[in-house]
Amino acid sequence: MYIALYIIIGILAIIVLLALISPKTYEVNRSILINQPLPEVFEYLKHIKNQDQWSPWKKKDPNMKQEFVGTDGEIGFISKWEGNKEVGIGEQEILGIEKNKQISSELRFFKPWKSVSQAYIKVDEIDANQTKVTWGFTGNNPIPINVFMLFFNFEKSVGKDFDEGLESLKEILEK
Repeated sequence: MYIALYIIIGILAIIVLLALISPKTYEVNRSILINQPLPEVFEYLKHIKNQDQWSPWKKKDPNMKQEFVGTDGEIGFISKWEGNKEVGIGEQEILGIEKNKQISSELRFFKPWKSVSQAYIKVDEIDANQTKVTWGFTGNNPIPINVFMLFFNFEKSVGKDFDEGLESLKEILEK
């Protein structure tokens, strides 16, 4: 009887310890150089609907249902989607636009799990005809989800999708 109790207490102690040492936040980002002037790149990127042309998630479910609210390219614009298991259900809202610098948005996922992340696309001028684009997002890992992050390489998994999307973006903008 006492052995079973000690085992249960030991397991609970391990879970609590893992929850305490596991990452509480995350950030994933990737960058690419695009051979186009910064203003042209920024103007294209600030329109969320353009993501349909280069987003890796649109490729994973080209038949996803989409709904748009507001004026694309302006603060408050919302893009909603409902797709297959790889894409899930969620929405993206433009929260901020710093002309020729950054587009900030909030990603709200409803399925397959609920989460909220802060997304951004930053642009930096390398020279008159070359722009660095950085695409990323940040968020919090609540307990017990943070324990899962010890065993799943979120950075690598999402980073791979970002790399794929940025390569598609480069191809589109350099045509």
